[in-house]
Amino acid sequence: MSHTEAFVAHRNLLFTLAYEMLGSAADAEDVLQETWLRWAGVDLDVVLDQRAYLMRIVTRQALKRLRTLGRRKESYVGPWLPEPLLTAPDVADDVELADNVSMAMLLVMETLGPTERAVFVLREVFALDYEEIAGAVGKSPAAVRQIAHRARSHVSARRPRGAGSPAEHRAALLAFQRAVETGDVQGLLDVLAPDVVALSDGGGVRHALLRPVVGVENVARLLAVGWWRRDADRSVEPVQINGAPGLLVRVDGEIDGVVAARVENGLVTGVYHVRNPEKLSHVGRETAVTR
Repeated sequence: MSHTEAFVAHRNLLFTLAYEMLGSAADAEDVLQETWLRWAGVDLDVVLDQRAYLMRIVTRQALKRLRTLGRRKESYVGPWLPEPLLTAPDVADDVELADNVSMAMLLVMETLGPTERAVFVLREVFALDYEEIAGAVGKSPAAVRQIAHRARSHVSARRPRGAGSPAEHRAALLAFQRAVETGDVQGLLDVLAPDVVALSDGGGVRHALLRPVVGVENVARLLAVGWWRRDADRSVEPVQINGAPGLLVRVDGEIDGVVAARVENGLVTGVYHVRNPEKLSHVGRETAVTR
């Protein structure tokens, strides 16, 4: 294949890789542009595996961007949440991919260092062998094996438990939506887990929580008294956000935010409300994610 044909053929996979490493669709798109510039100058006669070569370029560019992104988050106003994606329903059919691109899982991966995150994504999501990963991150295969083990243990201790089926997730989210829209405190107490955490991301541009709210009573009270203004022309649409059921909120016809939830054993354990306008560009249309 030519440079263009190979890049187009693997573009969705490359975007997914960059997005999982960065948690930002905008930064992932920038990484793809940088990758194309480098790929266009490669002598294809010396490339044995075009997919692997492109993934290596993306990984290296994403690692550079990830370190810059870390500095940017230090001055971010309020909690930082991953940039949500509107995804096709069939993403949920690939259970492992849907789990790894979920908002909850991306937040877990935020607790990894840059190299650990790259190794985890390449190994656990894309099933690359240690030698291929070593070439991408600039470490020896032995070192990569150790990093992979450490990252896997770290994520395993923090990843969602008892997530259940998409149908159970939708049922919990629907009960949550009804309770929020009607201000039903008891309904919220019934669907929220005792240790539920609510986070909202306005980026200093839109009104949002400046710190996490923890505990069922605190979160229920917050939601019941009007986290969403009820005096506006508001609509709430069930959609697929990052491979799982979510809610797209519009005010006066314009996208106002996205709500994603972490559901475990039928109860909502995490509520993620993204309102920062800079993070809503990929919820107006479906984004293809694949591996």
